Amino acid sequence: MSTIAAGEAGGRRKAVLYRMVMEKHVCPYGLKSKDLLERQGFEVEDHHLTTRAETDAFKDKHGVGTTPQTFIAGERVGGYTELREHFGKRVKSKDETTYQPVIAIFSVAFLMGLAVSWAAYDTIFTLRGIEWFFAISMCLLGIQKLQDIESFSTMFLNYDLLAKRWVPYGKIYPFGETLSGLLMIAGTLTFISAPIALIIGTIGAISVFYAVYVQKRELKCACVGGGSNVPLGFVSLTENLVMIGMGLWMPIRMLVWGA
Repeated sequence: MSTIAAGEAGGRRKAVLYRMVMEKHVCPYGLKSKDLLERQGFEVEDHHLTTRAETDAFKDKHGVGTTPQTFIAGERVGGYTELREHFGKRVKSKDETTYQPVIAIFSVAFLMGLAVSWAAYDTIFTLRGIEWFFAISMCLLGIQKLQDIESFSTMFLNYDLLAKRWVPYGKIYPFGETLSGLLMIAGTLTFISAPIALIIGTIGAISVFYAVYVQKRELKCACVGGGSNVPLGFVSLTENLVMIGMGLWMPIRMLVWGA
């Protein structure tokens, strides 16, 4: 009886896994496949493909293009994605829209705002904590764009009205958003941070509203970087409204409280 055919010998829940385990490379999807199988209650017969030649020979023998490969009850299930599907797990497609990056950014920004408020005032219930939340959000969103300015600016050109007329604006925008957020966190140079936030926020809000709600176009939002699958609409509009709000609020705060 072959190793693969023996996958269910003796009535055991057993899976046979072939994965690359080399001196300078251990396939991450092989590790994920092994972990998934074990969490599903399978005993894993773990076969290591330790050389490129051994890996290529295995792929040729079974007519597959990639490893790892899992076999259950003598039948080939496939790689990690197919294994997830086999167990009824959700598999996210490459082009699937998702709000996960936005949720992560705003959640962490909120917690950071509370943390800074606690460090400065020994309480999370402060007005500055809310201001820090919005300012930190601007910085984190700016970082996402700054990771790949070229990709961001290209996606940005799809809908931003100013960028379409003056292309360099797409590469300036992330720096403006980040700088404004940093100055607002520090609570200084409001005469610089507020106008920047107000200007880019207003242009951005008008651009998003026009593209989504007037032209009714379905576009990807560049708000969390050029490689995102976040749909253009509420999220990007919210980002710009936050900047408008901060651009108006910070000068008022400075005039009323003098700080």
